Amino acid sequence: MNKIFMSEIPLREPKTVMKLNRLGAMFPTRMSFMRTLLRNLSQKQAIISRPVWEIDDTGFGYAVYTIKIGDQEYSLVAFTNDLDPSDRTDRVIATAWDSSYVLYDGVPDITEINRLQKSVPRQEVERFSAKELVLSRANKSLRLFAHVVEALKKGKQPDTKMIKDIGYLMRTTAVYGNGKFGIADRKTLMNRDILSGPFMAEMLTVWMIRGFTHDLVEHLGGSKLDKNIKTYLGVGNATGLGMAPFLVTHPELLSNWMMARETGLARVRAIPSLSHRQQNQFLELADRVINHLNDWEVSDQEYQLRIRLLRTEWVEISENLPSLMVMEKPINTLVNFSKKFSLDCQELVVAFVIEPFGDLVDGLTCCMDSDGSMPLNPIMDISELREFIQKDWNWSLKFDFKSKKETAQFWYVSEEKLEPRLGLRYEEPGSELENPLDIARQIEKLRLDLTEGFTNVAEFLRRFPEHRSVLRRVQVMASYPYSEIQDNMISESCRPIDMLRCKLSYFGAAKFDPKSDRWVRITLAQGAPLFDELDGRDDWWLPVFSS
Repeated sequence: MNKIFMSEIPLREPKTVMKLNRLGAMFPTRMSFMRTLLRNLSQKQAIISRPVWEIDDTGFGYAVYTIKIGDQEYSLVAFTNDLDPSDRTDRVIATAWDSSYVLYDGVPDITEINRLQKSVPRQEVERFSAKELVLSRANKSLRLFAHVVEALKKGKQPDTKMIKDIGYLMRTTAVYGNGKFGIADRKTLMNRDILSGPFMAEMLTVWMIRGFTHDLVEHLGGSKLDKNIKTYLGVGNATGLGMAPFLVTHPELLSNWMMARETGLARVRAIPSLSHRQQNQFLELADRVINHLNDWEVSDQEYQLRIRLLRTEWVEISENLPSLMVMEKPINTLVNFSKKFSLDCQELVVAFVIEPFGDLVDGLTCCMDSDGSMPLNPIMDISELREFIQKDWNWSLKFDFKSKKETAQFWYVSEEKLEPRLGLRYEEPGSELENPLDIARQIEKLRLDLTEGFTNVAEFLRRFPEHRSVLRRVQVMASYPYSEIQDNMISESCRPIDMLRCKLSYFGAAKFDPKSDRWVRITLAQGAPLFDELDGRDDWWLPVFSS
């Protein structure tokens, strides 16, 4: 058991952490939501059963998986259908998928299953009830899915190179929660054991989908997958711009996520020395990182260059690790040593040093939720407001909003799919419908209107009500220091993929595979325990395939 040191190592400052390029270099940690979920399920001795399997010999039909967590039960209801190849797309405009899913509150009877069978495959064009907690859909990875089935039919195991190259049998194109399309509101889960944390219901849905995909190929192939292959096969995900604004629109939540991770990092940096066992654990983890990076290949040339550089840098990290591990405050020494490398390497080191110290950091995951309800304080003195702006928002002064480069893009919501989109202000119509994600520009406008003559916030807002939202953000940041991305969200240099990677790393995603700077494919639950392995195993960070 490690002692929790009262760290004299300060947390990294928001001005360092909360930059788009650093957020876009983040890796999953043991504090990521999927890891947290599965630890909690193990501790609660959750039990998964499959009471219904109505899948025919062609792989179409429905199945129900039920998980019992203490006195509560939830069910994943899965539907598969024959999809015309011309209808298969990862884009949000799709109207049909290979499979669709709902996480149901309780255990559905046949009447409920029949209702869900009519509604769940319709996804966005249907409306749901509060019994439905999460809604999802997924498409097959056609090449790997077909290969695995054919191999199993021949009594063989699938090609390990294909397993490593792809890593999933299906990939989700949406995992909806929080009241969308009439499903249960977030408040329904706020007091539920296990599911009360951020995105726990969504992570449970994805993990159970993974188990369904394993069962489906075994059903079609007529034989069992090798356990190591099943463990390595996660669930793919295709994520686009719809997810990006979340980090801007949930400032308190973002700050809590970052604060927990940075506090965990500060705790391990303060450890004065490492035992021989701990040193060996780091050396083994470093080898795992090398293997994981060597397996990470993407088609995007710029991203692939980043991966190749990271591989080279990690070799130098690994070569110096034995000497660094015996120094005073070895983890702090390693973190400082990493500062000469790329941001990718620096953030990989952060995840690396947190990994072995669950007893120091796992408890911090209880602090990562937020109801986002910090009210605006109307009686704050204007002088105090100016002090907050001066202290916390100086980073916004560097942007020249008279420049077309700094105002080149605008965020809006598409009329067709009600999803966030990013337009080019000087090339495309629609900027008059701009969403207020231009936080730095709003701060500039607020500064200009904060002239003398106002006593408190209420008096100021009576004159300038348009500043209410950004003024509340100023107050939030005074209490939640990591609440703001300290960059210009409408600059031509803003890359949404940086926001996507940040959020997805908190989900526990790995193998980021960008298809543009606006959407990315990833893998979730790769290496995670299987349904019958909720025995406390929690050593699957940056998984590698073991033959």
